Amino acid sequence: MSGRGPAAAVLVLEDGRAFRGRAYGALGTAFGEAVFSTGMTGYQETLTDPSYDRQIVVATAPQIGNTGWNDEDDESSRIWVAGYVVRDPARVPSSWRARRSLDEELVRQGVVGISGIDTRALTRHLRERGAMRAGVFSGEAIGPEPDLVARVREQPHMKGANLCAEVATTEAYVVPAIGEKRFTVAAVDLGIKGMTPRRMAERGIEVHVLPATATVEDVYAVNPDGVFFSNGPGDPSTADHPVSVMQGVLERGTPLFGICFGNQILGRALGFGTFKLKYGHRGINQPVQDRTTGKVEVTAHNHGFAV
Repeated sequence: MSGRGPAAAVLVLEDGRAFRGRAYGALGTAFGEAVFSTGMTGYQETLTDPSYDRQIVVATAPQIGNTGWNDEDDESSRIWVAGYVVRDPARVPSSWRARRSLDEELVRQGVVGISGIDTRALTRHLRERGAMRAGVFSGEAIGPEPDLVARVREQPHMKGANLCAEVATTEAYVVPAIGEKRFTVAAVDLGIKGMTPRRMAERGIEVHVLPATATVEDVYAVNPDGVFFSNGPGDPSTADHPVSVMQGVLERGTPLFGICFGNQILGRALGFGTFKLKYGHRGINQPVQDRTTGKVEVTAHNHGFAV
């Protein structure tokens, strides 16, 4: 059922604050950690990024859905966000690549969302109080607010959540190099985005994508020139198996690299700890300074933990 009708919706945070609006996407109930993403565009990639598993994503850009939904830009086989929060959904998508509206795709995949709320106020609240458990309730799922708050508080925290195996591939697969093959990379999938091995392939790299449960023996069975650990969801302090695999790679001296969750795994493998950030860094417009040169680059980030 489309959320474009008059159905009401409410977003409830674990601290008791509530935001009332209109249903967007599927009707029903969604639970997850409320986080905000500052990207002005790229919502399709955000929604299909496995790193957002069990998170209710708040879009800080005021209008979402302008370019609709196409069949080329998905980062995985499905939408992974638990729920979606927008201020002003586009009434009509405007892109020659669009195949349907964002609302229609949310309905098709059963993703519960809410629109028409003050996302600026919500973002400021999360910046001050920190990311927290939340629930989106729409249509017949709406009940007395105290009851909804109680249901939200029954949900598990993101701290301590072991999610990478939940989103990773269960079978190894190969993304062949485009053009002349230059290198072979073993990529441990902790929630990898589809574009990552494709970008490697464009640079002459044959990528063997391995499950999160892969062993050191599995990694070296593909005779890699380098080993890559991907992004992914959850708390890196729970990822003991990937840490042990990375330690095995470090012992052999094979070049390795990783992003996001994979970088946090590297920190743990080197003996450092990880901790949960107050509200994390999520978006495609995060400035980062290279301390050795002073140069600032605008980068894409999606993480709620740090080394």
